[in-house]
Amino acid sequence: MVTTNTGRILRITPEDEAARAAAAAAATVVAPNIDPARRTDVLFRVRREEGHELSSWWMIGAFVVTSGLVIMLLSWVPGSS
Repeated sequence: MVTTNTGRILRITPEDEAARAAAAAAATVVAPNIDPARRTDVLFRVRREEGHELSSWWMIGAFVVTSGLVIMLLSWVPGSS
């Protein structure tokens, strides 16, 4: 017997159960194998080979260049010393 949350007993025939199982099996779709590194909503993510790491000098260089740009742009602000 199958009951609802209210305690009502539902009458389910074997044909109804088979039809429900077939509908559930047909509705189940296998998701395609999606690489998380290639998702369209993720910017600048690149899948690299195993063991390949980004050199820390790139981050140091980016910091120096960004700092230089900020100092250069702030030098144009009137009233700065």
